[in-house]
Amino acid sequence: MDDERDHNTSSSSLPSLCKQLASSTLRGSLEPDIPVVDLSASDEELVLRAVVKASEEWGIFQVVNHGIPTELMQQLQVVGKQFFDLPEAEKEAVAKEEDFEGYKRNYLEGIKAWDEHLFHRIWPPSCINYKYWPKNPPQYREVNEEYTRHMKKLTEKILGWLSEGLGLPPAALTKSLGGEMAEYVIRVNFYPPSPKSELALGAAVHTDIGAITLLVPNEVPGLQVFKDEQWLDLEYINSAVVVIIGDQLMRMSNGRYNNVLHRATLDKENLRISWPVFVAPKHDLFVGPLPELTGDENPPKFETIVYKDYLHQTIRNWTLDKLPLY
Repeated sequence: MDDERDHNTSSSSLPSLCKQLASSTLRGSLEPDIPVVDLSASDEELVLRAVVKASEEWGIFQVVNHGIPTELMQQLQVVGKQFFDLPEAEKEAVAKEEDFEGYKRNYLEGIKAWDEHLFHRIWPPSCINYKYWPKNPPQYREVNEEYTRHMKKLTEKILGWLSEGLGLPPAALTKSLGGEMAEYVIRVNFYPPSPKSELALGAAVHTDIGAITLLVPNEVPGLQVFKDEQWLDLEYINSAVVVIIGDQLMRMSNGRYNNVLHRATLDKENLRISWPVFVAPKHDLFVGPLPELTGDENPPKFETIVYKDYLHQTIRNWTLDKLPLY
């Protein structure tokens, strides 16, 4: 089996790319558009092909008419911003301890608090620790639980199309992630305006460690993806959900689906907030190319490894290279 680092990009190989990518041209005059897929199209086969094509060629796309009520998405954003508007002492009530869950405020020398975030599990119920869910605003739990139900349904629908795109039954990828025990984690990113935004990134260059990410941003642009040797800005579409292919779907598909390099930039004048939901395998699952996709003519391109070991190894590499964690 070839070295995993020879195929696409894994998070553990990112530090060596940072200097190279930082010097890339930000925008081209004829840059391609990041795909947008309308899930309400009457021909589901066309939707399936569009989702698969975007995942193979880009590793990122936006979906519209996805079934999550617009009012619920607005409520999610309202309660998220209300939390960050609280006094620091109230936010610290759900502060991070030893685990990744909770509230944290990051600083960069010379720049006032350039990143705050709130991280907590939302599925499965057995893994939820409400200690890290804000009690203020009072509607926070109700809104997030309702959003989780819709987000899980949308995620499984997309995974179903991606499974079929690999020639597998619709439930194959969801099952390989642990089925009902697959882990969903929400992170609310709060990026205040920064007059020195050119000195820092809200999130450094990375691919997502998990399987798939579904993200809702506010109207202030900042998410960029790396394709064709340039950084491309994601166009804001009201009520759209951004879908990002992560390392594990790339590995499970034996390289068919692309784990896209991306980053978040800061804005000099406007507040940026985003709500990514990260979907990952159960920590004790072995993850690698699905056996149905490999054989003598298509050998495995990636090592099969316990997901928690992949996770710890990747984060350790980030820490050793002093790459800001996303």
